[in-house]
Amino acid sequence: MKNGIKELDRVILTENIEASGLSVGDIGTVVHIYEGGKGYEVEFATLLGETVAVCTLFPNQIRAIRNKEIAHVRAMA
Repeated sequence: MKNGIKELDRVILTENIEASGLSVGDIGTVVHIYEGGKGYEVEFATLLGETVAVCTLFPNQIRAIRNKEIAHVRAMA
């Protein structure tokens, strides 16, 4: 947990994951942390709760939500 991200935290994707249809800025929920923060299992879902993707990501691929940020909606392809 080097970057302060904990299980069940919402996080922001910092790079596109084309294979899963995910884009920079998408919001996911950390469902598992590997080896003290060497990797993260993150679930991405629609606003109605339908899972879009569950991805194993490196720390540089996500970041914590910052103060005064707001969500933005986009449709999935």
